[in-house]
Amino acid sequence: MDKPSRPDRLRLSDRLEISRVLTGLWQVADIEKNGEIIDPETGAGWLEAYASQGFDTFDMADHYGSAEIIAGHLLARGASPRPLVFTKWCPAPGDMTQDVVRAGVQERLDRLGVDRVDLLQFHWWSFQHPAWLDALHELNRLRDEGLIAEIGVTNFDAAHLQVALSDGIPILTNQVSFSLLDRRAAGPLSDLCKNTETRLLAYGTLCGGFLSDRWLGKQEPKEISDWSKMKYKRFIDTAGGWEAFQGILRAADGIAKKRGVSISNVATRWVLDHAAVAGVIVGARLGERVHASDNLRLFGFSMDHEDHERLAEAFKDTKNIPGDCGDEYRQPPFLTASGDLSHHLDAMPLLHKAEPTPHRARGAQVLSGSKWEDIAGYARAQKIGDRILVSGTTATAGSDRLVAREDAGAQTTFIIDKILAALTALGASAKDVVRTRIYITDEKDTAAVSKAHGRVFGEIKPANTLVVVAGLIGGYRVEIEAEAIIGSPN
Repeated sequence: MDKPSRPDRLRLSDRLEISRVLTGLWQVADIEKNGEIIDPETGAGWLEAYASQGFDTFDMADHYGSAEIIAGHLLARGASPRPLVFTKWCPAPGDMTQDVVRAGVQERLDRLGVDRVDLLQFHWWSFQHPAWLDALHELNRLRDEGLIAEIGVTNFDAAHLQVALSDGIPILTNQVSFSLLDRRAAGPLSDLCKNTETRLLAYGTLCGGFLSDRWLGKQEPKEISDWSKMKYKRFIDTAGGWEAFQGILRAADGIAKKRGVSISNVATRWVLDHAAVAGVIVGARLGERVHASDNLRLFGFSMDHEDHERLAEAFKDTKNIPGDCGDEYRQPPFLTASGDLSHHLDAMPLLHKAEPTPHRARGAQVLSGSKWEDIAGYARAQKIGDRILVSGTTATAGSDRLVAREDAGAQTTFIIDKILAALTALGASAKDVVRTRIYITDEKDTAAVSKAHGRVFGEIKPANTLVVVAGLIGGYRVEIEAEAIIGSPN
């Protein structure tokens, strides 16, 4: 195998050409967790060493310790070609006004010391709060102003990425977990990428270092203190356990020996071979370990059909990670370093607040603030005892903006999020839904609408009616109403 002198590059857009191996700086937060901050000039020197070998695309976030400041010091050195700095903005759910979004972006600009962010990646915790779409529209305006070169998102599932794209947001990338253990991104997300300009940036490709030669044939660890390994050990457990994981390592090792590379090279190359993947993010432990030389081997070999079949056979002994990409942050099983995130999600502000029903002693209601609730005299949802009735709901953002005008499936996703937000305010969840009624204007939308409904209710299976109607007021393609009965405590 010949080792290339530089990593492969990919032109993502007219504004960005990236190294296909991005250097991830999330471990800066781990290094600095005890309060000792990396000297920014020293850190910039470490980044410069990566950039000099062609690994000049750096990924970070607002909460990765001083990573943005270190990267800013690198950019200030004026190297040519100029390194690329991708960062993330992860606001707490709440109203995403122009001022809030602009302030979030301006903080990134200030910390980086630049006039424009190369790729601003947006993360959102709960899609029940529709302000995520407002934020993306505001980010798009800032892109038009030149403060952002391109927009990305992180940990978006295929359904919500589809909503954003169908609503006119030019999302260039979606950063998600993708590895030999976590193969979710090869499903609906990759299918969506085939028909759009969006590409995936894959992290976790080495599962915190578990997908490497050093773990082949080793006993299962009993105690783990490293944040990254704590997280990915949960993935191993969920995917079938240690022996199933060792089966994947053995398959990768066979390919590695055949190709004269490492298990890590094989694991990363498998992800890079997916057409939807623009690049992989390899974490850097600044000042401690540099893997640039080993990562160059990725571009000196390829895997054939026999290699892929060998891995596919090992996959048969594992289980699929539940749900779609990003679900590990939003619902059980919480596959994160800290484990159960329910306390974090419960602390988030709700979109609605339940109010007493004036004329019903045991009642409660949710009002969305729509002007039509007063004009027509109705509530978004009514609770009578343990029964909740949710009014016909459309894909309306704000007071009157129609979301994803031409995409009935995306409208359905947005509508169901709104319904769930009303149910949550009244103490219910999707599992309590016993009936839905769906009205569509075009029979051709049946499959897309049904698929979006099934994504949420596939296992719950409430009673359902779907009707094709002559039209819906406002040009909507879909309207849905729902009924729930809150179950007895276990």
